[in-house]
Amino acid sequence: MDIAATREQFGKLLAATPADRTGVRSRRYDIPREDGSVLTVEVYRPEAAEAAEAAEGAEGSAGSSPGGALPAVLHFHGGGYAIGRALPWQDKTAIDLCRELPAVTIAVEYRLAPEHRCPAGVEDCYRALEWTAQRAAELGIDPERIAVTGKSAGGGLSAAVAQMSRDRGGPALAYQSMCVPDLDDRIADEPDPAPAEHAPRPWVNSLRTIRRSWQHYLPEGSAAGDYAAAARAEDLTRLPPAYVVVCDLDPLRDAGLAYARRLMDAGVQVTVRNVPGAWHGFELHAPRTRLARDMTAHWTGHLRAALYPAAAS
Repeated sequence: MDIAATREQFGKLLAATPADRTGVRSRRYDIPREDGSVLTVEVYRPEAAEAAEAAEGAEGSAGSSPGGALPAVLHFHGGGYAIGRALPWQDKTAIDLCRELPAVTIAVEYRLAPEHRCPAGVEDCYRALEWTAQRAAELGIDPERIAVTGKSAGGGLSAAVAQMSRDRGGPALAYQSMCVPDLDDRIADEPDPAPAEHAPRPWVNSLRTIRRSWQHYLPEGSAAGDYAAAARAEDLTRLPPAYVVVCDLDPLRDAGLAYARRLMDAGVQVTVRNVPGAWHGFELHAPRTRLARDMTAHWTGHLRAALYPAAAS
């Protein structure tokens, strides 16, 4: 109910694990919106990229394209569409992907609800994709190797942006990677389950928190419209290959698995992983556990294979 307090609490959780910025540099850009405001994105680039470009054509740079262009990953942060931020020079996921893939990663500071209800956030994410594709040469990006990724709400935004790009004839995506995605508002209508014998702690994701986030995100008095909830789309054909990871104890699990199944039925190549015994956002609280490291390695590895197909084969 208290957005300001919730954002502050979530910010403290994110700040508990400082970003490792080793080997990465960044630059911030302001992208004009039609109303005169600006969308801020931060572009992270591996410092080693300059050395690779100087050694043009050198052997050992697996999957590199002519001119040293790198793949690109747009990262949409999580937070129930209403909290969370891509903090300046502090987007840990974008920084880690930049260094480990390697890739140019773009952290998108999309507008948050309820101050800016749908479609503000998803339109910001799509605008960032268009901007990235248009500036590919300047940013040192291979336009044929652009992917979208995100956790929770960021996963839902990734799915929606993939649909938007297909429908609008926008930039072609090489991959969509969705981690514990929040992409179906209809789950908020389900009844709260009875408390279990070993009930989760209050900060664990629940149907109550999911319901509240969708109430903030959707326009007041309306159901989910186009691209608000990606799972409502009737046509899932002609979408890019996808990756979906869910957590076994997450109330978002079944909706994520159902979306993955629908993608399969539509002829989309999909990789699915369920993390047993895990709950939504567990890796934020316990990032050094084996389970968190294994989950991160799995989805990062599949993203790398999609962006470096020659090396993967």
